[in-house]
Amino acid sequence: MTQLLRRVLLSDYFVLGLSLLYVAAVAPFTPGFVSAENFTNILSALLPLLVVALGQTIVLITGGIDLSVTAVIGLSSIVGAMAMNHETGWLAQSPIAAPAGVMIMLLVGASVGALNGIAVAIARMPAFMVTLASMMGFSGLAVWLTHAKTINALPSGFTMLGGHTMITLAIVLVVGICVHVFLRRSLWGRWLYAVGHNSRASHISGVPVGGITFFAYVASGLLAAMASVLYTGQTETGSPVLGQNILLDVIGATVIGGTSLFGGKGKVVWTLFGVLFLKLVDNSLNLLNLSIFAITIAKGAVILLAAYLDSLRNRFVAA
Repeated sequence: MTQLLRRVLLSDYFVLGLSLLYVAAVAPFTPGFVSAENFTNILSALLPLLVVALGQTIVLITGGIDLSVTAVIGLSSIVGAMAMNHETGWLAQSPIAAPAGVMIMLLVGASVGALNGIAVAIARMPAFMVTLASMMGFSGLAVWLTHAKTINALPSGFTMLGGHTMITLAIVLVVGICVHVFLRRSLWGRWLYAVGHNSRASHISGVPVGGITFFAYVASGLLAAMASVLYTGQTETGSPVLGQNILLDVIGATVIGGTSLFGGKGKVVWTLFGVLFLKLVDNSLNLLNLSIFAITIAKGAVILLAAYLDSLRNRFVAA
């Protein structure tokens, strides 16, 4: 029995199986849950979240955590919108407004990630405190820059990136494949896992622990900004509070998928399944017209269960 439980918990497809069981259990009681239109809605909500969660996966593999991703999403959104909106943008009516806006947003994300990386990797400050301070500071900066107002009139070439599901899917597929290849096929990817397993032993073995840690936070910031591009394209509005409420989803989905909070373990496919499961739960609870409080309680319980499963997985691996 123990061996069977071990095999199930350590399977790459454990959370996918949970997702299928959840759909089968909930579908009879949730009108419209199993429909092409609803699955399209789930896919649209899943894709940007997956991009942020992939960045979180990279950081968690090193044994760190990045709480600033929601602030990066909001700050990138309004800085990009300030640059490319038709009315008052720095690049208003310019033919390069959309691509330049995307590059500016990615630069903002990478810059925040670099600041986090310097504080964690070089100053050796605790990742939790550094990224918590970043979340508070950059969220406040985003609100201050716009006086809590949204920015509209974005170019159509930009809004189509997040507004068309198939285009968004293509972008996220490319991002996911790149992250997968990096983690599984590159030397730096192997170093990420090594740092997460034992940073001191990795340092003695010649692994550039500081550089790897710094890179992880830059990658997280960059992917959060990429998600901001998709979220902003979906809403067609730059907002300083965009993504403000998804931190629980980002960390929860990553851990649910199997990426360890203790470091040294994580895969792209695990994160995909974790995001899928969380979005299925989220969508079904919304269709049942539950209050936001009930939905938050249910998601909190799911994430607590995921943390417990993560603990069980680590016990089995250590056994």
